[in-house]
Amino acid sequence: MLIPLILSGGSGTRLWPVSRKNLPKQFLSLTGQGTLFQQTVERTRLLPDVAAPIVVASEDHRFLAAEQLLETGVKNATIVLEPVARNTAPAIALGALQAVKRDPDAILLVLPADHLIGDADSFSEGVHLALPAANAGWLVTFGIRPDRPETGFGYIRRAEVIDDGAYQVAQFVEKPALATAEAYLADGGYDWNSGMFMFKASRYLEELEQYAPDMLEAVRIAYESAKADLDFVRIDAEAFARVPDNSIDYAVMEKTLRAAVIPVSCDWSDIGSWSALWLAGARDAQGNLREGDTITVNTSNSLLRSHERHLLATVGVDNLIVVTTPDATLVAHRDAAQDVKRVVDELKAAGRSEHSFHRIVRRPWGSYDSIESGERFQVKRIVVKPGAALSLQKHHHRAEHWIVVSGTAEVTCDERVFLLGENQSTYIPLGSVHRLRNPGKVPLELIEVQSGSYLGEDDIVRIEDVYGRS
Repeated sequence: MLIPLILSGGSGTRLWPVSRKNLPKQFLSLTGQGTLFQQTVERTRLLPDVAAPIVVASEDHRFLAAEQLLETGVKNATIVLEPVARNTAPAIALGALQAVKRDPDAILLVLPADHLIGDADSFSEGVHLALPAANAGWLVTFGIRPDRPETGFGYIRRAEVIDDGAYQVAQFVEKPALATAEAYLADGGYDWNSGMFMFKASRYLEELEQYAPDMLEAVRIAYESAKADLDFVRIDAEAFARVPDNSIDYAVMEKTLRAAVIPVSCDWSDIGSWSALWLAGARDAQGNLREGDTITVNTSNSLLRSHERHLLATVGVDNLIVVTTPDATLVAHRDAAQDVKRVVDELKAAGRSEHSFHRIVRRPWGSYDSIESGERFQVKRIVVKPGAALSLQKHHHRAEHWIVVSGTAEVTCDERVFLLGENQSTYIPLGSVHRLRNPGKVPLELIEVQSGSYLGEDDIVRIEDVYGRS
């Protein structure tokens, strides 16, 4: 049984301000059809005899992962929730333990959720070539044949041939200096380290037991204490917090004697920065990658991305990245794209929220957009999906006014339950137990005006919730 294991715990800080903690790059539509996560899922569906995927995702992103899986039409997927990030080696161990429950001989195809592959046929061919080696007990990684000297990736040096298309790994190499990367390209025996793997789930657990036994034991304890929650496997948070943090490369692949590499050319990119997205995108005659409402005058070799209902104009610039969102704008030289992470670090150090949240925040029931705020008031645009409902809740510090813009709202306010239509409104007093539900078949849109001494999102006491958040 070939089981895709999709790792979806990354934060994508180098793609700020579009990628943020609550909506990281794998769940964004950056290029092509669907999000990077959905594109990864769709690639696995093209493979023959493939089982439903196992997804390892952050607990914070559980509803994003579930909803985007549903949109792709995938059924029977298993979503394993990491309560805290512990890097790729423990995440893959969780997936391997889940896989051997399905089939003791299961083969895992480990794929990061945030990679772009332009040539799905070549990718599928690489998977086909990797199967014999994986069945023979090798831990196979996929090396990307380099087409340029790249200093942003690690490299794999090939050794002797194992099987058709498969080579034993001679050495894993850290990100090199430019001169070294040029030498690797000229040599022809080096591939980029893609972070994609194939191996028997049982073999990975055996290697982890040999080289990182403390990690495997801690992961087992956390996994065996897991609980089913709606469509999720919720890993015990206290136990998983004790798991050592390490990558599969350092924990296993650089130590094992059974590492193999399959070189592939599949138009791959890890979309690890804005410059990587610029390289992967469809650029115009001036070398510009443009998205949204943009006007360019004497502009070349730049990435320009504007958000909805916002015009972005550039004049006389070259090699720039300009990205706008409703609450933040990034301007950077393309050569400095890797340093965007330092902006995120500055935001964290300053205690600001822009590294975590967008102005538009998605929830399992829909979304809200914080339109305006000031002393003792806040205005939000709320959209509720058909059939969805917010939690039954109350607030200690704020009252709320709701004005329906479109659709129908079912309102619970203390003992009353009533309907509101377009242009109708109601008042929710401070301390009242209330709920908002959309009983209709079209989205419900309303304006919420909050007033009170404290308007933070943590002033929510959930009494009952269909999404298990109470």
